[in-house]
Amino acid sequence: MSNPFLDDGPDNTGALADVPYIAALLQAAAREGRAVSYSEMLMTLGFRFTRPKMRALCKTLDAIDREAALRGEPPLAALVVRESDRLPGQGWWVSRSDYAGAWEGAEARAYVAQQQQRAFDYWQQS
Repeated sequence: MSNPFLDDGPDNTGALADVPYIAALLQAAAREGRAVSYSEMLMTLGFRFTRPKMRALCKTLDAIDREAALRGEPPLAALVVRESDRLPGQGWWVSRSDYAGAWEGAEARAYVAQQQQRAFDYWQQS
């Protein structure tokens, strides 16, 4: 059954590439000290979860982190996680140059928690 409040039509796909808007959503989440799931973020943007939409969101998350790095801000993409294990997806891990461990398990959770805490601390002080 479709949800009439969600617009998966072509007129709304630009929301997935709206770097400033999605960055602002993640900054607000960081101020609240919370991560969001891929599904939650897509729902906030007006989409049902689909793999193509998630991939489009991930490209935008990469752009957000690149821009944040240029400004000297901590990355925000670590705040977007899978519902199942509360860890970022594979694409996020591939882009990590400072981490060579497993993408699951205690070591991964500790690394993600550290990355998330950097964002929380930064945006809660802003």
